[in-house]
Amino acid sequence: MNIDGSATRSIWVEADGRSVGIFDQRLLPWVLERMVLRSVEDAAVAIADMATRGAPLIGAVAAYGLAFGLREDASDAALAAAHARLVRTRPTAVNLRWALDRVSDAVRALAPADRAAAAFAEAGRICDEDVAMNRAIGEAGLPLIRALAERKGGQPVNILTHCNAGWLATVDWGTVTAPIYMAHDAAIPLHIWVDETRPRNQGALTAFELAAHGVPHSYIVDNAGGLLIQQGQVDMVIVGTDRVTANGDVCNKIGTYLKALAARAHDVPFYVALPSSTYDPATPDGASVPIEQRSADEIRFVSGTGEADRLTTVRLTGSPAYNPAFDITPAALVTGYVTDLQEISGNPIFPVDRLIRRA
Repeated sequence: MNIDGSATRSIWVEADGRSVGIFDQRLLPWVLERMVLRSVEDAAVAIADMATRGAPLIGAVAAYGLAFGLREDASDAALAAAHARLVRTRPTAVNLRWALDRVSDAVRALAPADRAAAAFAEAGRICDEDVAMNRAIGEAGLPLIRALAERKGGQPVNILTHCNAGWLATVDWGTVTAPIYMAHDAAIPLHIWVDETRPRNQGALTAFELAAHGVPHSYIVDNAGGLLIQQGQVDMVIVGTDRVTANGDVCNKIGTYLKALAARAHDVPFYVALPSSTYDPATPDGASVPIEQRSADEIRFVSGTGEADRLTTVRLTGSPAYNPAFDITPAALVTGYVTDLQEISGNPIFPVDRLIRRA
């Protein structure tokens, strides 16, 4: 996608061919700053501190982090230690472990001298495949938006999103945003309601992306979504996910469940966009997913620009705070799962009849 007037991915190999670059998302949308990652610890800190966000992207960053670790020490013990260091940074998003396991499996049978280069190449393949999967999600979701536009006779299709599942949260295209970008580029009239998604305000990143692409949108407080759905101002809800369990339950950013309940109450379709790498057949249901508990300071403080457009942080409250990062939306509330063409499940429990794939 485009940022600062040029096409880019959210993660790239630097000119030295050995390090990778990312955008520091803690500073967006106010400051555009790039970070260079060179070590397993660089990658771990970037993931844990949310300099990089989004289940697919943190998987890609972790994959490169494992390759960095193998450059320092390619022994079996070091491979296991680097895997353990990275996997504990964010416990909920399944892409993290998926990417680390994939890289580990790709190098484990190799001689130690060959492991680092093979891991780096495998991380690159993970990135390329993520782009292809998100493009496929876009092509699968586009007909849903087109059908709504036809029913509305050319009036804008109003779509509600939650959190950021855009290209900044993946390697490119995004999961939720891929069909939106494709619909916009196909001249389908759109208007996107963008939840702010407290406490990290990741909806601001979605708004930042949509503005760069020229997609009409409005930034709203999280709790406005229910009213808009009730008033008939939402034609569809589409959200991303950090993990979909074997039975189809959806783990996504806190607040997703309430949107699904409102959508069901008012017969508004509720879609989940996911690459097949985010499906977790090893976890039976949402109750089995570890819900990440993040620092209370994410609630007690908020960042933004103040005088002279300088980035600043202010305290909102001195009270104790509780900060679960995710919630669970039961499969029964999901209208459809918009995914890529890869086989997502041989599990008969999964609601395969609701998979929406590219034709």
